Amino acid sequence: MIVSDEGYGANDYIETDKPLVIVTGPGPGSGKLATCLSQLYHDHKRGIRSGYAKFETFPIWNLPLKHPVNVAYEAATADIKDMNLIDPFHLEAYGIPSVNYNRDVEIFPVLKRILERITGDPSFYRSPTEMGVNCAGFAITDDDVTKEASKQELIRRYFRYRCEYAMGFADAETVQRAELFLKDFHLEPKDRRVVLPAHDAARDAQNRDKGNEGIFCGAAIELKDGTIITGSNSSLMHAASSMIIHAIKYLAGIPEKIKLLPPHITNAVGNLKTNILHERSVSLDLEEALIALSVSAINNTAAQLAMEKLKDLKSCEVHITHIPTSGDEAGLRRLGVNLTSDPNFSTKDLFMP
Repeated sequence: MIVSDEGYGANDYIETDKPLVIVTGPGPGSGKLATCLSQLYHDHKRGIRSGYAKFETFPIWNLPLKHPVNVAYEAATADIKDMNLIDPFHLEAYGIPSVNYNRDVEIFPVLKRILERITGDPSFYRSPTEMGVNCAGFAITDDDVTKEASKQELIRRYFRYRCEYAMGFADAETVQRAELFLKDFHLEPKDRRVVLPAHDAARDAQNRDKGNEGIFCGAAIELKDGTIITGSNSSLMHAASSMIIHAIKYLAGIPEKIKLLPPHITNAVGNLKTNILHERSVSLDLEEALIALSVSAINNTAAQLAMEKLKDLKSCEVHITHIPTSGDEAGLRRLGVNLTSDPNFSTKDLFMP
């Protein structure tokens, strides 16, 4: 019934005037394949001989099954339990081992029959690998660099799933899968260079303010020259805000003694937060700190120089010892850094700010 007027035929036909049409969608199960097959059905009913191919970024078919790049794909989809395997159809048809993933291999016999039913001819594909057009594996010029980057992605995914588990968004099995991927390559969370400095920053803050029973947070960023800059929370700033301010001061060559946020600005923001918005803390999250910095830059040359360095933080590695608040997370995301955090909450309140 699928390949009939009551199946694909019941869908609207999408009129196109180009020889090549790209269909995209947000992740697995979003309807990309179904849309393509529906179009093929309508095309062939109209006498148009059209075909279908897919661009899968990962896994990369001509890299080994346990290459860190392909394992990183498994880690990225640990929550939906994707698993890489050798494509048995490709091996049988061509005698060449190729890597694919379980969902594509499982559905291929059905897809092959659907294509044959639509076209009335033997399928033009003999394996799910053959449907792919991705040649990324041929573009790798330094395999060692690629492997190291993939291993770092494994660690980032491990931290992400631990945080999602703490917040109730992921199950224990997903965290365990991510942990097993680390063990396969003898990796530990501390192999991410910014993890230990972030922990040290939190510990140093606690030692400086031993009488305070609050939660101490640390943050660290690895700049593109390899320098690691840290920050910690205080009554004035969140750890992420402190870290970013220190980082852009370093990049701009601004001495530590020079203040980017003068007291009249921080006091005004503090007054807004406590007396008008009735918040309990004056401490600035990253979004608030960046807005305050932009105001300061109007009359502060040092702040203006520092702001210009914000764009240099894109793609830098960042780790925070606590799950970031919404303002910190939004600010870091807009700066384009690669963020990880420990699965600790930055407050004892029932609801995170």
